[in-house]
Amino acid sequence: MRARVPPFARIKWTTMFERQGLHWLLLGLLLAGLLSATALVCRDEAFLVGSCAGLSTAAWFWMAIAFPVAHQTYVWLCWRLELHKHWFTRHLGEAGFRLYTAGFAFLGLGRLVVLIGLGIANENTLAVNETWLDALATLLLLPAVYLFYSVARYFTFKRALGIDHFDPSYRTKPLVREGIFRYTSNGMYTFGFLAVWLPGLYTASQAALLAALFSHVYIWVHYYCTELPDMKRIYGGATLSATVSGS
Repeated sequence: MRARVPPFARIKWTTMFERQGLHWLLLGLLLAGLLSATALVCRDEAFLVGSCAGLSTAAWFWMAIAFPVAHQTYVWLCWRLELHKHWFTRHLGEAGFRLYTAGFAFLGLGRLVVLIGLGIANENTLAVNETWLDALATLLLLPAVYLFYSVARYFTFKRALGIDHFDPSYRTKPLVREGIFRYTSNGMYTFGFLAVWLPGLYTASQAALLAALFSHVYIWVHYYCTELPDMKRIYGGATLSATVSGS
């Protein structure tokens, strides 16, 4: 039996691209800034030094940029297809969310793996005391670990992945005010993405830290251009602060 299409799923196709013009403009500016930064740091040959698994630092670096772009584009497309067209649940039923989750996991883990590969390829190119870098990395690791514990214990990974786009029953669940969510309503973006800095800090890699900066800034582009408009449509703006999912 075909699932009933909720009213917001009959919205025109143009709503699929709500704020995406701004998204691509900001991405273009970020990439332009990144190209300028790489041109600057490339004067220091250390930026391009090294390789890992047969791939050069340059190859790892641009993969570390491509994965976040692919990941966040994928999430936008899946969320909007489901939110506005009910595409996954109409065609695949409950398997639709599982299929989306598999793609999310591949791209999400991929962006971390390539950052680690980049850090290894380009290790020890940052002229900063290793002890200080390790101490800073550990300082960033602690809230990131607490965030993922809080998601697993209180928020659930389904909600973090955006199941409220797929299953209307999640839209009436109570707000989460436990664990790290006691202190912030937007834990995934505020603390979860501190993890992208860890490979560069632990390996003292210039290139990995620059890629981490791009990834961390770009996730906020996703938040303002994709997630926030979606949450306004789903929740009507009343309880946005505590219903943020995250990608």
